[in-house]
Amino acid sequence: MSVPQAPKRSDSLANWFFTYTKLKFFSRMRRLLRLKAPKKQEEKPIDTDNIIDTYKEAKADMGMPGKLEGRDDDDGWVVALQRSVKMLHFGSWEEKEAAAEEIKRLAEVDLRRRKMMAELGVIPPLVAMIGSEVAARQRLAVRALTELANGSFTNKALMVEAGILSKLPQNVVVLGETDMQEFAQLLLSISALANSQFSLTSAKIIPIILSILDSSSSIETKESCLSTLYNLSSVLENSGTLIATGVVDTLLRFSSVKEASEKALATLGNLVVTLSGRKSIEHNPSVPDGLIEILTWEDKPKCQELSAYILMILAHQSSLQRQKMAQAGIVQVLLEVALLGSPLAQKRALKLLQWFKDERQMRVGPHSGPQVGTVLIGSPVHERDVDEGKKWMKKIVKQSLYKNMETITRRANGDGDSSKLKALVISSSSKSLPY
Repeated sequence: MSVPQAPKRSDSLANWFFTYTKLKFFSRMRRLLRLKAPKKQEEKPIDTDNIIDTYKEAKADMGMPGKLEGRDDDDGWVVALQRSVKMLHFGSWEEKEAAAEEIKRLAEVDLRRRKMMAELGVIPPLVAMIGSEVAARQRLAVRALTELANGSFTNKALMVEAGILSKLPQNVVVLGETDMQEFAQLLLSISALANSQFSLTSAKIIPIILSILDSSSSIETKESCLSTLYNLSSVLENSGTLIATGVVDTLLRFSSVKEASEKALATLGNLVVTLSGRKSIEHNPSVPDGLIEILTWEDKPKCQELSAYILMILAHQSSLQRQKMAQAGIVQVLLEVALLGSPLAQKRALKLLQWFKDERQMRVGPHSGPQVGTVLIGSPVHERDVDEGKKWMKKIVKQSLYKNMETITRRANGDGDSSKLKALVISSSSKSLPY
C-alpha cells in the first residue's frame, strides 16, 4: 500500500501524514507481536525472528533515525531484546535470570522501550519469577518489573492481571533490608492504580506493607510503605479494609516520627473523614496528646497543618473531644500556632480557638448565673444587674485570653501580630470546616 504524499506547505496534511505513518508502524508491530490471545488456548511461542526486519521496515516508512538520541544503536538493542525474550520464555533458570537483568538494563533507557517490552510479553514470566523460592531470582524479577512499571499505567495493569499480588512473599522477615526496600518500591508503583478505574485489591497489599513497616529499619523503605498506604487511602472504598487491618494504630505511631510523620498524617487525614476512621482514631490512647505535640513542631509546618486538620475533624460538633483537648492543654498550643505557624496552620488554629472560646462563653453565660425573670428570696434581681454580670464575665474571658497572647508575643519577640490575632479570634464565628 502506497503512502500518500503530504504537501510541503500544508500543516494539516503534514499532521495527517505523520499520524498515518505512525498508525501504520504500530499496526505492523501489533500484528506481529499480538499478546491478547484467548486464554486456555495452547500458547504459541512469540516469534521474534522477524522483529528486526519488521522494525527496520516500519522505521524506514516513518523516516526514523538509526539511533536514539546518541544512545545504543536501535538495531543493537532490538537484537538484545529479541535474545532476552527468547531466554525468558524458553531458557533455563540461569538464562531467565540473565534475561531479567538484561531487560532491566534496556528498560532504564526510555518509556518507548518499556512499552515495547510489555507487548513482547515479558511481564508474565517476570511475575512468575517473583513466586520462586530463590531470593536472587526474586530480586532480579522485582528490579526488572520496577523499571517496566516506571511511567506506564498499562504495564502496571498487566502486572496485576498476571497475578503479581498473589505472588508476593507473605513472610518478609526472611528478606534482607535491600529486598524489602525493592518490594516496597514496586508496591508503591503498583498502588498508583488505586486512583484509576482499574480494580486493585488492597487487601492483598496492606498485610505485606504493614509487615515491611514493622520489620524494616530503613526510613526510605518506611516512607515508600507509608506512601503506598496513602495512595490506597485516597479511595474511599479502601478505608474499611485499611481500618479493619489496624492501620490506624500504625499510622499514629509513625506520625510521632518526624521523618515519616507527613505521609502518616496525610493518610490519617483521608481516614478521619469516615465514621469508622474517626472512631478508630478517637479510641487510640495517644489521641489527642500526640496530635497536640505535633502542633509544636515549628520546623515541620506541613505536619502542623495536617495535625490541626485532624484535630478539627475530631473536635467538630464533639464536646467530649474538645474537653479532652482542653485538658491536654491545646489552647496554649493553638495560640502559639495561630501566631507563629504557616498561613494554613494559623487559619485552622484560629478556627479551633473560636470553638473553645464559644464553648467557654456558654459555660459562663447567663444559663449558669442569675436567670432573667427568676426572683430569689431576699435578693431582687433587675435586668440591669444581669447585663452587668454578662459584661463582667465577658471581660474576664477576654483578659484571660489576652494575657496568654501577650505571653506568647513576648516569647516570639514581636508585638505587631498580637493585635491582629486578637481581632481574628474575636471576629471568627462560623463552625464550618473551610480549611
